[in-house]
Amino acid sequence: MALEALEEYYDLDDILSSNEKIPCKIEMPIYRLGYLDSSSIYDDLLPGSKMELPYWMARSLCSRKRHMVSVELPKNYRESYREILTADATVVDLHKLGPYYYSFGTHLLKYELPDSPDVAKILVKAFQTRFRKVMDSSQNAYNEDTSKLTEKLDESERLLFKAGQLGLNDFIRWETRQTEKLTTSDMVKNHRKRKRAIMEDTG
Repeated sequence: MALEALEEYYDLDDILSSNEKIPCKIEMPIYRLGYLDSSSIYDDLLPGSKMELPYWMARSLCSRKRHMVSVELPKNYRESYREILTADATVVDLHKLGPYYYSFGTHLLKYELPDSPDVAKILVKAFQTRFRKVMDSSQNAYNEDTSKLTEKLDESERLLFKAGQLGLNDFIRWETRQTEKLTTSDMVKNHRKRKRAIMEDTG
């Protein structure tokens, strides 16, 4: 678990997704942070104030023994948007809903909100539904401008698309004999030299 946490700590995509904002309500006075609320004239954040905070900050303020803020589900994960994804996830501009839609959605599950089970289900279903289209598109766009194909994809889907493209390019290079010929590795060469030297010494 420690290694997994360390990998997430250095994961740039995880850092960016945790910077997405989430609706919050201030439950306790938070001193000297009034500047975070542009509509407030006070130096402190006062109970009852509503604002959006980056996920990492909201998570920190919620993880203490006394919850200083309460959070709400961002609108792009609420029932109306889940219904759209359920109807046909393949046509949805997921990047517009959030460039880190899956990653951020996974972060939201840690709050255990009433809608969390339904959010978890739609994240899995949407990914499964879109996966085939993403990979099919990546395999049918050799040496083409793929910007139109990827503009509606979440960042994790773009990585999958890129991986599919690299695999296709490598296969075509192999199929057309453009790859380098197989050569003996240095380790095998050195082993043969040592073996030959031993045989000459014993001979």
